[in-house]
Amino acid sequence: MKRLKNKVAIITGGAGSIGKITAQLFLEEGAKVMLIDLDKESLKKTIKELNSVDVKYCVADVTKAIDVQNYIDETVQVFGKIDVFFNNAGIEGGVKPIEDYPEEIFDKVIAVNVKGMWLGNKYAIPHMHDGGSIIMTSSVAGILGSANMSAYIISKHAVVGIMRNAAIELAPRKIRVNTINPSPVNNRMMRSIEEGVSSGNAAQVQQDFEATIPLKRYAEPEEIAKLVLFLASDDSQFITGTIQLIDGGLSVQ
Repeated sequence: MKRLKNKVAIITGGAGSIGKITAQLFLEEGAKVMLIDLDKESLKKTIKELNSVDVKYCVADVTKAIDVQNYIDETVQVFGKIDVFFNNAGIEGGVKPIEDYPEEIFDKVIAVNVKGMWLGNKYAIPHMHDGGSIIMTSSVAGILGSANMSAYIISKHAVVGIMRNAAIELAPRKIRVNTINPSPVNNRMMRSIEEGVSSGNAAQVQQDFEATIPLKRYAEPEEIAKLVLFLASDDSQFITGTIQLIDGGLSVQ
């Protein structure tokens, strides 16, 4: 039987690489999916590529409570319930030392990566079915330190805190809450970070990053999506409050 048959899932950051591929897996496993993103044109393109009657979209700024309420209400109106919430939207910010880091960029990263996660949980939880699953995207940066990305590091640590709080609060309802914590992923975000580390030398930066990972490569979006699918499914019924590292061994060094 399909692992997400008759389940309804919300995916924020739905037009990004991880969001899109996760949506594809969810649809293949029988779910109905609501994709959330700020970029309407990218969402429309993603919906077209997914080519399913079981996927819809809603444009939203995850930092604004009214937008978050709207995408939750829209999901319930269209699909009738929420079983899985992949709270995934996030941004990388800039690559600069603390003393040079622009305050306005810091504020934006914290707004999206922390407040956006908290607001998503706040408004999704009352509508979630007991026994459901919330998966929150943190990062290996949520357990380790790194130079020149203070806002991102801080925000991804905060996501772990939000998860731990929610896991305890929601345990009586058997709603599982976990984070996924990837190492660098082969996608747009890492291209941006590589360029920020050394403009014009992104390929070399990638090689240097990969050299620090025991498996000697970045994760692929498909690999992240498979972990999300596991956590969304009933296969993970006794897993909650955990940091799910998917980092090629980076964190064990």
